[in-house]
Amino acid sequence: MIKDLILMNGYGVYVWSSFIITLFTCVAVYLKTLKTLKKYEKEFASEIEKLSVEKKKIVLKNSKIAPQVLSSYNKTL
Repeated sequence: MIKDLILMNGYGVYVWSSFIITLFTCVAVYLKTLKTLKKYEKEFASEIEKLSVEKKKIVLKNSKIAPQVLSSYNKTL
């Protein structure tokens, strides 16, 4: 039964290799995207730190994303 599932009438090599390649590609894209996101969060946090206190308050008040980015960035430190 398991052997039939794995072999798939001779097409198992192609089917399972396709699944493995697809899984590997999805993981690679996810990790690349995560790395890029962390890089942009770090750059954004450093730009915010350069601002004066008044400008920080204005940016954080007007932006929906800035508080979330800064809170997640501070958790990773």
